[in-house]
Amino acid sequence: MRTIDLRSDTVTLPSPEMRQAICQAELGDDVFGEDPTVVRLERRLAALVGAEAALLMASGTMGNLVCVLTHCGRGDEVILGDQSHTFYYEAGGISALGGVHPHTIANQHDGTLRLEDIRAAIRPDNVHFPRTRLICLENTHNRCGGAVLSAEYTDAVASLARENGLAVHLDGARIFNAAVALGIDVKTLTRGVDSMSVCLSKGLAAPVGSVIGGSQAFIDEARRVRKMLGGGMRQAGIIAAAGLVALDTMIDRIQDDHAHAAHLAKGIAGLNGLHVDAAAVQTNIVYFDVVRERLSAETLLSRLAERGVKMLCSGPGRIRAVTHYGVDRDDIDRTLAAMAEALDAS
Repeated sequence: MRTIDLRSDTVTLPSPEMRQAICQAELGDDVFGEDPTVVRLERRLAALVGAEAALLMASGTMGNLVCVLTHCGRGDEVILGDQSHTFYYEAGGISALGGVHPHTIANQHDGTLRLEDIRAAIRPDNVHFPRTRLICLENTHNRCGGAVLSAEYTDAVASLARENGLAVHLDGARIFNAAVALGIDVKTLTRGVDSMSVCLSKGLAAPVGSVIGGSQAFIDEARRVRKMLGGGMRQAGIIAAAGLVALDTMIDRIQDDHAHAAHLAKGIAGLNGLHVDAAAVQTNIVYFDVVRERLSAETLLSRLAERGVKMLCSGPGRIRAVTHYGVDRDDIDRTLAAMAEALDAS
């Protein structure tokens, strides 16, 4: 029985075209700037997101960390959401490694930060306070159900930042999901920010890697920070080759993931003992709650695993499922059948 793994879109396996590209990649030493495949990937991604330059990272967490450390010095402060990936899931790296102080404000259900909350969080120039340097956004927003931030909202935050002499970093791990969901060019979602990170190994299905983008001066400094963190890679073209194929073949396909997530959410809504806001599912992430008495999320997940379906517990009574490359409509139907069986077993 083949397992249907919906824990995350990070579990995607590379396509046959990616594997072939990895084997045939033209290589060099990237620390010397001499890996031609890496150079092609960085230039391609920069052009796609409208940045002057780009830089390959080992992961999205590294990309966010490098960007924050490039924008901020020790004792500086970054404003970010209390549900943001950087605050929640990146091991406190900005504080532990960069001495950067996180100033969290509430994420709204749609993933946004209220402009008035951002404005109130900006510190005045006072010796008692850390200096506010940066605002971080996340698009799509993982813990807010894969919610999409609009271009208009991002532009408004960027305008507020400029008024106060601040920079904006966009955690765009799933930015292509956002662009596909809105039916717009990804540049429209990144045009106002000073830096962004883009993951290759989620919806784009490459086996490893993320890319950050920004001005040439920003990327030059970020390259130094990446080296300081131990992220200088040598023949990194074997990573970049798969990323190039991902950009060529996986962006338009993301709409299938969104359709499968919507189908999954609609099916869950019809199951007694579960609750989901199916109308809120915009991209490839579905959060739902176990509301049946004496049935825990952990027990339900265990029963699903016995039936060949994996999902992720994301809090008391709460489960996350993520659609991705390698999961088709039949898999979603099989998942819903397994969920019905698991619920009947209680």
